[in-house]
Amino acid sequence: MDLREKIRNIPDFPHQGVQFKDITTLLKDGKAFRVAIDRLAYHYRDKQINVVVGPEARGFAIGAPLAYVLGSGFVPIRKPGKLPAEIISQTYSLEYGQDALEIHKDAIEPDSRVLIADDLLATGGTTLATVKMIEELGGKVVGLAFLIELLFLNGRTKLDGYVINSLVQY
Repeated sequence: MDLREKIRNIPDFPHQGVQFKDITTLLKDGKAFRVAIDRLAYHYRDKQINVVVGPEARGFAIGAPLAYVLGSGFVPIRKPGKLPAEIISQTYSLEYGQDALEIHKDAIEPDSRVLIADDLLATGGTTLATVKMIEELGGKVVGLAFLIELLFLNGRTKLDGYVINSLVQY
């Protein structure tokens, strides 16, 4: 199955000149969604993943089912002010702005094998912020899994040394 055909392109969203890759068309197609999750899981089935981490919000849609297939726990990475217990946070740059992410301090056990999953690898800022928080908590990032990778934004350069798998590249 060609997953690229299931991803809708929205020109000039959220800003002029941005070609937004809309995964809602893939997510609503049960067969395509299953294929995507199974293809991502294939790369990590023998990696003894303890926890899959997914950044808000589309990382939840990819990370939670991936964790289920792998038999791992799932930890959400949230926007500021959404987590009720003690947190750590990390700011990062987006391709068109700046933001921050937070995780509970007790979400990752030391030496846990962690897979980070999200819908899109663009500039790498969100993922790098997530990696920093996981490592600050003592986790070992064993992989980075994405539905889509925007190669022209060179996000991989910020993530040198980490194993990256993406299903669709633009």
